[in-house]
Amino acid sequence: MAIAILGIDLGKNSCNLVGQDATGRVVLRRRMRRETVMTFGATLPACIIAMEACCGAHHMGRALAAQGHTIRLMSPEYVRLYVKAQKNDDRDAEAIAEAATRPTMRFVALKSEAQLDMQTLHRVRNQLIGERTALMNQIRAVLLERGHIVPQGRAKLAASLESLLDTEAVSDLTPRMRSLVADVRERWQSLDVRIAALDAEFTEQARTDESARRLTTIPGIGALNATALVAAIGDVATFARGRDLAAWLGLVPRQVTTGGRPKLVGITKRGSKYLRKMLIQGARAAMPTLRKSDARIGQWLRGLLARAHANTAVVALAAKMARTVWALLRHERVYEPAAVAA
Repeated sequence: MAIAILGIDLGKNSCNLVGQDATGRVVLRRRMRRETVMTFGATLPACIIAMEACCGAHHMGRALAAQGHTIRLMSPEYVRLYVKAQKNDDRDAEAIAEAATRPTMRFVALKSEAQLDMQTLHRVRNQLIGERTALMNQIRAVLLERGHIVPQGRAKLAASLESLLDTEAVSDLTPRMRSLVADVRERWQSLDVRIAALDAEFTEQARTDESARRLTTIPGIGALNATALVAAIGDVATFARGRDLAAWLGLVPRQVTTGGRPKLVGITKRGSKYLRKMLIQGARAAMPTLRKSDARIGQWLRGLLARAHANTAVVALAAKMARTVWALLRHERVYEPAAVAA
């Protein structure tokens, strides 16, 4: 039994394995637990092991790669096309093995443990921000029912709560509601402390990591964006061009044909929503300064704003930032704005 390609359909506790020989004929079908897959991989000669890039794939991929195997991770949406009728775990494993043989298939680079740690910290921070926003909206709703209209924004809400709770002025809030709002505010402030601690950790990581430090030289890319991009992109050689990275992030406009003429519409919104959001927010923050710049990007922005909406220009700037990120990581350089020719 000479296995050339081993497709693994990962599960929480058990996995389905399908092995194919060099001709593509199925020579192995087996179901085993996750820890047994590692032992089984050690008994096989070096071969190609294919998996979907899902939870647990990077850990198992690193362990099997240490045994001498070639690991190929693929996006589940690309594997779905090769699943035959009557979908089940065994057919999924067979589709994974078949998809790994396609010459045009795009593979996901294995991430290191440090990259996965950084991605986890970003996910935790994003969840904490969502919890903080929910608490703030809850406080504003409680106060609105009592006739207190508080504008949006953390600073304005904090000032309103200070005047309502921390002063001796007469308030129409009942003692129970004052106690409840004070408790929610305390939870909100504790979230602020945890988010600030994570921000400080990202800042320190951006100082010590060479790739992240290069990215922070780009206008609109701070420590938060830089660490998230370095952790998510991994091997930049996976993307042949900067435009491929922008397309992976969903920042490339879609093209439709209307009346026989091609027309650009909204962005594709593929890939990571979190990274796309961070790039767009960074572009929005940097655009007022860049549009006044004498560099080439300032001239480009002014021309774009003259014929397009500001939000369209922000997304276009975010796409340009993504291509710049690829260039700096690929060529190991820092950002240098090009001057306009005289």
